[in-house]
This record gives sequence, structure tokens and C-alpha cells, in this order.
Amino acid sequence: MALRNGLLVHGPTHWAAAVRARDGSIGVASGPKPHLSGPVMAIPGARGVIRLAEAMAVIPLVKRALPEAQLPFQNAPVLGAMAGAALAGSIVRRRTRGIGGEAASAAVSLFPALLALRGGDLAAYHGVEHKAIAAYEHGSQDAADAAKEHDRCGSHLMAPMLAANVAGAALLKKLVDRPRPVHGAAVSLASVGLAVEVFAWSERHTGSRAAKALRLPGHELQRVLGTREPTAQQLEVGRAALDEILRVEG
Repeated sequence: MALRNGLLVHGPTHWAAAVRARDGSIGVASGPKPHLSGPVMAIPGARGVIRLAEAMAVIPLVKRALPEAQLPFQNAPVLGAMAGAALAGSIVRRRTRGIGGEAASAAVSLFPALLALRGGDLAAYHGVEHKAIAAYEHGSQDAADAAKEHDRCGSHLMAPMLAANVAGAALLKKLVDRPRPVHGAAVSLASVGLAVEVFAWSERHTGSRAAKALRLPGHELQRVLGTREPTAQQLEVGRAALDEILRVEG
């Protein structure tokens, strides 16, 4: 996960983070990851939601260990945009019926993320994330020459998740006269679970035409909006995070 001033990296059993502090120094921290297991992890859809929940559970651990870490949405304009997008999406759904209204609402929901990426250094550290991991995967010590786009970026979740959410919400309106918030939450969770399964399938069939087509929207989102070429100082932070995760994972 790219931070506004650094990078959070997940290993199999631990997390590690490095951030550039206000005084110019690099702060580094790491720790074990929360981990859930059991029969539910064999259920397609449910396992993806749980894995994402585990990833989100790491965030408060990072903030506790590195108080200077700035989260992607830790910004007043972005928080305001999130509230505005939620209100605008609700209005659009009420005034525009059918799948068109759901699609428009989904498009509005992307605005806060785009605002977060275009302001500050978040997009550059997103590039650091991809370059650092790609350099490690290819056995290189120099991440500067690696591509700033990556095939396992979370942006590849967006298209299947939004498509599933739009279709699920439209179907819900046909099946339920007055959908409640709990119904919407169920559709959202199902959409996340489906998106993770599509993501995992694409990773297992990485060379297939279908996988390439599924990754195309996310790749273009990374190329055009989601990432920016980082500076040498930002790459240094990424290297520190990667070194720390390799150290704690042994």
C-alpha cells in the first residue's frame, strides 16, 4: 500500500513500513500480521473479503508504530470529497433509476480516490511500490528502471468490483421493494469477494487473453492517473520498506 509519505509492504506473516519524516529522516517499523484461518478460507468469495480485512487490520498497527505515517485518505479535502461523493451517489441513485443510476453512482464514488492520487506524493509512492516489488521479483538492486505499473496492483480489483456492484444493486432493486442499508452492504461485500476471485484467477492464468483483458482497465488507470515516476529520495524509502520486510520474514 502506498502511503502519502512512504510505503507499507505485506509479507506472508509480517508487515513492514517506511516513511519520510518531516525532518528528512526515514522511519521504519514492522510487526506480525493478523491472520485468520479455518474452513471459511476455502469458500470462494468469503476468503477474499477476509484477506482484505486482514490487510486493513494492519493499518492501525502501522499508525501506532509510525505515528508520522500519512494514510492515503488522511487529508481534509479528500475526506470532504468522500462525504460529498457519498451524498452525490445517493442523490444520483434516487433520481436515475435502473442500471444507469447505479453506474453513475459508482463513477462518482471514484472521485475521492482520484483526488487523493492527484494531490501530494501518493501517486509517486504508488510508483515506488510497484518499482520496489518489481525490482525484487527480477533480482535487481535498482528499482529506478522498473515499470511503474504492476500486474498485481489493487487497481485491477476496481473494474470487476464496480461491475459486480452495479449489477448486484440493479438486481437487488428488482428483487426487493425497499432495499435497506444491510442489503446494500451485502451486495458490496459480494462484489469485493467476486473481484478478489477474478484477481486471483487472472494471476493463475496470467498469460491468457482473458486475464490480459481483465487487467487492461487497471493497467490504464495506473498508467494515466494512479502512478507517477518517483524521485530517488522516494525510491530510497521504498528500498527501506523492502529491506525491512525481507529482514523480518527471514
